[in-house]
Amino acid sequence: MSTINNKKTMTVNGRPVPIEGEKNLLDLIRKAGFEVPTLCYHSQLSTFGACRMCIVEDKRGSIIASCSTPPKAGMEIKTNTPRIREYRKMILELMLADHNRDCVTCEKRRDCELLNLAKRFGVDTVRFETYSMDGTKDMSSPAIIRHPDKCILCGDCIRICDEIQNVGAIDFTDRGSRMGVGPAFDMPLAETDCVNCGQCAAVCPTAAITIKSNVQEVWEMLNDENTIVQAQVAPAVRVALGDEFNFPHGTNVMGKIVAALRKLGFDEVYDTTTSADLTVIEEAKEFVERLQKGGKLPLFTSCCPAWVKYAENKHPELLDNISSCKSPMEMFGSLLKERAKLDAANNTDKKKAKVVKNIAIMPCTAKKYEVGRENLLLDGERAVDLTITTQELASLIIEAGLNFEDIEPEAVDMPFGIGSGAGVIFGVTGGVTEAVIRNVVDPQNRTELDEIAFTGVRGLEGVKEVKLPFGEPAEDGDQPTLSIAIVNGLKNTENLIQSIQSGEAYYDFVEVMACQGGCIAGAGQPFVIGRARPERSEGIYNADKMSNVRTSQANPVVEALYKDGAILSGHNAHRLLHYK
Repeated sequence: MSTINNKKTMTVNGRPVPIEGEKNLLDLIRKAGFEVPTLCYHSQLSTFGACRMCIVEDKRGSIIASCSTPPKAGMEIKTNTPRIREYRKMILELMLADHNRDCVTCEKRRDCELLNLAKRFGVDTVRFETYSMDGTKDMSSPAIIRHPDKCILCGDCIRICDEIQNVGAIDFTDRGSRMGVGPAFDMPLAETDCVNCGQCAAVCPTAAITIKSNVQEVWEMLNDENTIVQAQVAPAVRVALGDEFNFPHGTNVMGKIVAALRKLGFDEVYDTTTSADLTVIEEAKEFVERLQKGGKLPLFTSCCPAWVKYAENKHPELLDNISSCKSPMEMFGSLLKERAKLDAANNTDKKKAKVVKNIAIMPCTAKKYEVGRENLLLDGERAVDLTITTQELASLIIEAGLNFEDIEPEAVDMPFGIGSGAGVIFGVTGGVTEAVIRNVVDPQNRTELDEIAFTGVRGLEGVKEVKLPFGEPAEDGDQPTLSIAIVNGLKNTENLIQSIQSGEAYYDFVEVMACQGGCIAGAGQPFVIGRARPERSEGIYNADKMSNVRTSQANPVVEALYKDGAILSGHNAHRLLHYK
């Protein structure tokens, strides 16, 4: 047995490499510093081995798929032999023969993995006859577009929809040369249990599934002289947009985003962290009321529209357990629309008589669905007129010819120009919970605030459990506690629900995010599954550390909004910030 310092080893391209628990040859080869191409492998999903691009050659001349072969001591592997290069090139040609090759106009031309591999291996002709393809697009979903003629049958979308999200809205259809991917019985995607999370689009290596773009509508609003265009920017956007402009992962570019939006023509630019603070206040109030009055528990958060849609589809019995609070995006939209109506009624600013449109820049594709929900309409109209993703914002910046790297940072507009660190951390899993916990501590006690981070609320694990002391000790000295669960990924959420309903687990409060890691990994972000999440999470927490205000109740803007006679005084708070 080959060993280096008593470690099992194998040989990759003539170099000994220790085996340290890698589940397959692909991971070990990459550890050795060699990049093996793949179109269907994601470490967080089951191994499928469909594309065969990851093939390697062993010492006997056998061709094996590195993604599905475990490493063994003594193995000798070569990754770049003439046979391997020839086979990979042929595989690419076969894929391209059954692929719509309108690369110039394709939505994913900037980051298509199939196109990049074709360039890498010098595929400039396709020797095989092109098959007939179904070019019919499925545009029924408010968030997702399906292009069947661009599918390479890698199965990535199917596996993430089933294994991570437990939705199963799509699967392989037909057989042989007619095989494709789509809903059962060729149903429109909008008529399935799809929750619009967009994770299928995030893992698709081509443009077979893409996010529906609203860029043109944004330009139309910006070019309308009779329209006041407002922008609100979600917390997670600030640590992801930089990826599109070669900044290190997790870099906070919020100041540059604000400046870029003004250069694009937005009249007012705000930070959604302000309304995240409102969510903390309202959700904490609702939670305490349920504890004191015997309301339904656990209280599930309502910030994630994909989770809410999942509950409506599969667990209608839990709808009364979901918080009545709107998401921060919808809260801010309601607040801005109400302010515009009051300004117009009071005629305090003539420009406010113009049409006011609110555009939300979100990491989430399900927000495109959320803006049209009837139960979120304000006086019969949308509170948020349009939602675009982080990727769409990057497209706007690039199309406008802005040099994002050189833009000088600017601050958001008043009167909603202050958001707390508690609002910022909404962008990562566990952030909502931590923000609510902060709501009950001394806002000036930074030591106590920092200690909250070590209660178990932070981290990117799929499920986290936290127990916190609550209320006064009983006569026998026992301290009452709150049981809290923090879950991301809808498959994990389903398992948690089953545990609750079977009596195996009990929780008072449950935070749910559909995307792994929370909003930092939303499908609207510059995204590669499993990558950049730790850096983006760190960027969010660093932004929190730099905040002058770290708790929602200490935000002076929030305090002013709730004062007697202010916009959220009396019944207005419930009317504007809750959906039921």
